[in-house]
Amino acid sequence: MKSENLLQLDGETLSFEPGETLLDVARRNGREIPTLCHDPRLKPAGACRTCLVEVEGARRLLPSCATPAVAGQVVATRNDRIERHRSSLMALYLTDHPERPDGSRGHDELLEMAERWDAPRDWGRMASIRSDRSDDRNPYIDFDASACIVCGRCTRYCDEVEGVSAITLAARGSRTTISTADRLSLLDTTCELCGGCIDTCPTGAMTEKGPLRLADLAQTSLSKVRTTCNFCGVGCQIDLNVDPDGNDGRGRVVRVTSPEPGTTTNDGNLCVKGRFAYDFIDHPDRLTTPLIRGEDGELHEASWDDALAAAARGLLRVADECGPDALGFVSSSRCTVEENYLVQKLARAVFHTNNVHQCAAT
Repeated sequence: MKSENLLQLDGETLSFEPGETLLDVARRNGREIPTLCHDPRLKPAGACRTCLVEVEGARRLLPSCATPAVAGQVVATRNDRIERHRSSLMALYLTDHPERPDGSRGHDELLEMAERWDAPRDWGRMASIRSDRSDDRNPYIDFDASACIVCGRCTRYCDEVEGVSAITLAARGSRTTISTADRLSLLDTTCELCGGCIDTCPTGAMTEKGPLRLADLAQTSLSKVRTTCNFCGVGCQIDLNVDPDGNDGRGRVVRVTSPEPGTTTNDGNLCVKGRFAYDFIDHPDRLTTPLIRGEDGELHEASWDDALAAAARGLLRVADECGPDALGFVSSSRCTVEENYLVQKLARAVFHTNNVHQCAAT
């Protein structure tokens, strides 16, 4: 390894690639450096100051997320000076940040870090004076200004990843908050309701409106089931958060989250359908019993055997009278991959027609 690609990190000589930051090098080698404003999908901002490290020769602590790795650097990611800084910083954040011991806003990285670095709780409390968006009529995204630390991850994600710039940092000083142009509802902006702001928010200031309606969600032990979104042909990976006690013990999907950035092909990104379109699973209007139209013209409940037999008779009659190309099969993106595969196999192998389509096809 060339000497120009080496530095010392906590006393260990490590290599780095051109363009890497000190945070990149540290994490690649299993070093823990806390961050609040950092997201690997975004350009470094160095706004939260939680990732400061000590670089020999530098007058002050430097943000590791925005400091390039340079040959010959001697870097410390932990010592008494850094520990004091992190503890004091967490204490300052906590002065206007709700504790929320019930976890009602979901995962809060700030509270976890405050516990990790034993941040003082006796520095006093201040009421948040940031304006919230409780009057926004959009159905999916909720913003609690009191939990916001103005790290800018949500606004940067909206700009750099989605490219729509629907939200921005508004006002100044301690009143700085997340807003839209003229405080419009997200429905009246360029927002695509993808929920990326929820995914990247470190404190739960941005969260889903749906789970908030479930009073006991915070007290429920949810299990995650990794699956593939079927709403289009991209194949994004999603995690279904399942309440095992819902639906009388049959389980109920209560929210959809995305995997960690960098671990799947969609890099943790989802669209509005992938993140929020799951209510159909337990919708009260969903048919749960087969229906067959009788001679009276009305639909009547039937067994699966009778329903399948009636469907087979109808398909065979059309194929015999008009030929197989008179038939068309349309499947749904709300079915599983395996079910959609069986539909096209039924069309091609059984009825000998290529007239088969699925709304997620690309």
